Amino acid sequence: MNQKLHRPLVIEVVSNLNVIFNQKKYADKVIEQSLRKNHTWGARDRAFIAENTYDIVRWIRLYQFCLTGHEEIRPLKQHQMFAILAIHFMIKGVDLPNWPEFDGINYHIVMQRRQQALDIPKINQSVPDWLDNMGTAELGENWQTEMTALNQKAPFVIRVNHLKSTKRELIKNLTDLKIETEEIEGYPDALLILNKTNLFKTEIFKEGHFEVQDASSQKVAAFLDLNESNMRVVDACAGAGGKSLHIAALMQNKGKLISMDVEQWKLDELRKRARRASVSNVETRLIEENTVNELKDFADRLLIDAPCSGLGVLKRNPDAKWKLQADFIENIKKTQQEILDKYHVMVKTGGKMLYVTCSIMPSENQNQVATFLTNNLNFTLEKEEIVLPSVSGYDGFYMALMVKG
Repeated sequence: MNQKLHRPLVIEVVSNLNVIFNQKKYADKVIEQSLRKNHTWGARDRAFIAENTYDIVRWIRLYQFCLTGHEEIRPLKQHQMFAILAIHFMIKGVDLPNWPEFDGINYHIVMQRRQQALDIPKINQSVPDWLDNMGTAELGENWQTEMTALNQKAPFVIRVNHLKSTKRELIKNLTDLKIETEEIEGYPDALLILNKTNLFKTEIFKEGHFEVQDASSQKVAAFLDLNESNMRVVDACAGAGGKSLHIAALMQNKGKLISMDVEQWKLDELRKRARRASVSNVETRLIEENTVNELKDFADRLLIDAPCSGLGVLKRNPDAKWKLQADFIENIKKTQQEILDKYHVMVKTGGKMLYVTCSIMPSENQNQVATFLTNNLNFTLEKEEIVLPSVSGYDGFYMALMVKG
């Protein structure tokens, strides 16, 4: 492949990798800070830095094996980052420049080890041992299929804000900006962005005509069954408000939406986003000792977008598999059950509660719902959906809508 490697960009990728792996920083934050440093980088340069950093994070265990022949994951010294990057480009078929940092890397040995890795699934799919064991135990032979899907680059999807624009208008406005889009069948509010661009600098983003939101995440608000006027809806784990904004748009700014979280800074961000999106029916509440009891029997609809492992969104957060630990997932499952046990009281009789995670593990999903229903016989399961990355091409999600009788 005749892709030319530019030294300043390669050095920036190596610097990012060092911070991510040796300083234990989150990849998305490291890349964001990296791209802010040099305003002379164009869209192609920025894409090179972001995409190659993410790709190497995604495949680091495989690349380490190709470098050393060792199956276990070991800490990488800074000088080894250049070797890892060289292996990344070798496997992609890119010709390496004659740089001293690339001396001593034997192409034939790298490719021989790459072939050997095909017979070691946890190396070939580049996942830690504990995650491979968990995935195999919970998903069986489907685990390899899902990991293959989760190792793909995340599509760039936006959601039209119908309080500000129609899809047709948004497509035209983006086309005028030379931003190519594609509609996604089965996702009425979604547009796939096809070319590399910085959407956040556009006036239509600043004016709230769209939000960046994965296609699978866009299923959640519609799954809530918001089919009545002037409903009272609670988003109990709202975070910075991506799903709250979608809910408000589907409610057409009518009724009342209460968005809650345990972190005030997330609610502050939600309010800023709501103003930009012209959302007027949302009220934010910090979750304190009596917040839930004050809303007892209040909600027509309750969304519990529960804290989870995030194993359905590894496409966009590939470093999560290196930062997560098995004990964290065991603890988060306890938190999920505690939230269900405590928060369900906010639903009124005849109302509905939607339990959601961005995990693909049954222990966080179907099993949690089954336990809740066993302990709360006044709730029944109306519908559920498992969104698998291998089937949808987007993030992995689980949704279960329960009715309070």
